[in-house]
Amino acid sequence: MTDAQVSKSRPTSADVAIIGAGPAGLTAAYQLTQQGYKVTVIEKDPVYVGGISRTVEHEGFRFDIGGHRFFSKSQAVVDLWNEILPDDFIQRPRMSRIYYEGKFYSYPLRAFEALWNLGIVRSTLCMVSYAQAKLLPNKNVRSFEDWTINQFGRKLYSIFFKTYTEKVWGMPCDEMSADWAAQRIKGLSLGAAVLDGLKRSLGLNKRPNDGMATKTLLETFRYPRLGPGMMWDAARDKVVAGGNHVLMAHSFKQLTQDQVSGRWRLTANGPNGDVVIDAAHVISSAPMRELAARIHPLPACALNAAPKLKYRDFLTVALKIRSADLFPDNWIYIHDSKVQVGRVQNFRSWSPEMVPDPELACVGLEYFCFEGDGLWASSDEDLVALATREMAILGLCDPEDVVGGAVVRQEKAYPVYDDDYATHVETMRSELEARYPTLHMVGRNGMHRYNNQDHAMMTAMLTVRNIVAGDRVYDIWGVNEDAEYHESGTEGEQAALASVRDVPARVTKAA
Repeated sequence: MTDAQVSKSRPTSADVAIIGAGPAGLTAAYQLTQQGYKVTVIEKDPVYVGGISRTVEHEGFRFDIGGHRFFSKSQAVVDLWNEILPDDFIQRPRMSRIYYEGKFYSYPLRAFEALWNLGIVRSTLCMVSYAQAKLLPNKNVRSFEDWTINQFGRKLYSIFFKTYTEKVWGMPCDEMSADWAAQRIKGLSLGAAVLDGLKRSLGLNKRPNDGMATKTLLETFRYPRLGPGMMWDAARDKVVAGGNHVLMAHSFKQLTQDQVSGRWRLTANGPNGDVVIDAAHVISSAPMRELAARIHPLPACALNAAPKLKYRDFLTVALKIRSADLFPDNWIYIHDSKVQVGRVQNFRSWSPEMVPDPELACVGLEYFCFEGDGLWASSDEDLVALATREMAILGLCDPEDVVGGAVVRQEKAYPVYDDDYATHVETMRSELEARYPTLHMVGRNGMHRYNNQDHAMMTAMLTVRNIVAGDRVYDIWGVNEDAEYHESGTEGEQAALASVRDVPARVTKAA
């Protein structure tokens, strides 16, 4: 569907206006369309929907921005994926490794392999360090560094957490909130990892009755054959087919609420000037900082809390390389300070249809940066050259085999969890929800939470329920990150909209 087909009819009113056509925004738009609501979505990208879950195409090659496994413990999310994209999922093997000092480590760790690669001296130091952390833990846990050392010991922290984490976030681990570690790796303990790795190494993780391997760790996942953007293209098309609107190349400009009617005026700037949408409700997946700054008159939190929220950006350098394939992994985590790249994706391992030429491999090197810094501002040519050099340093390819490349930049990919982020988020949430009951914040940036794709969808699904009910029946802030989400459990094992630890509760109101 062309941009013109999506945007040709420009409405002036809607029941719900939605800011952002990512997983949260399009999930809400799709379900509201099914409920018969008039919906208009604005999206600043001129071409792609899906946000960070979009798939960028370049000369027939497709790039997954960040890597997106389609796995969820929520049956409601799984059902929605199947409903939107019923015939285009493929089952893919899961394989990830860690690169550290010239050696590869399976991820999750395999005990014998890790001990062998580290060597007897370093392995012994890791165990001694771990024992010290357990016997004499830091009782004043404030930072990511504090939490992780308590959990794994200083030596393992320095090997498997510090370098990569500081690449991702661009800040020292002792300045990052412990919330990040607690939310993303809370379900992982060294003892459990070593025990599971030992069983996997010895082939002992079998079910006693049927001889099948127990899937304590996610070993396969579903994936759209043309990348995750295929899902969100289909969702957009269903919204438009239902008589609603997705306005591409329209940037969020201003939001004003009529004090008498309570209705919203959402102004977006598009190719032909401003468009004003009158709506009863607004769903925003825009970064919280930008949302507050564009509400008129400015709420207090736009001046005190919002400017203190930070975001981390990243870019993908996709290289086309003469090779049937380079490595079998979906991606490799680079825990090495000699190179700037943080992770390398292999797009053919995600789906063979992402790479149209059987004689070429296509990989994506991910660089974490801040918008406007040296990496971000580098020319595409310089970035392709950097990625080529670093692939050679890592021993992953011969630079002479690189035949082309492309660069995709993604702003505000990750909400930053620094020391004070939670206070600022709570300040903003409290003020905006109390003052504007018909303004709904959803998704990763909309809530300043590092949500997985399906968690972002859950926040939208619950918001739709609240709009239909005419009240905040569900607390969407009860949808949290599940550290083991991509590593354990069974798809759709929870009938509710979230995993067992994160079931959104009905809001209890005083009589």
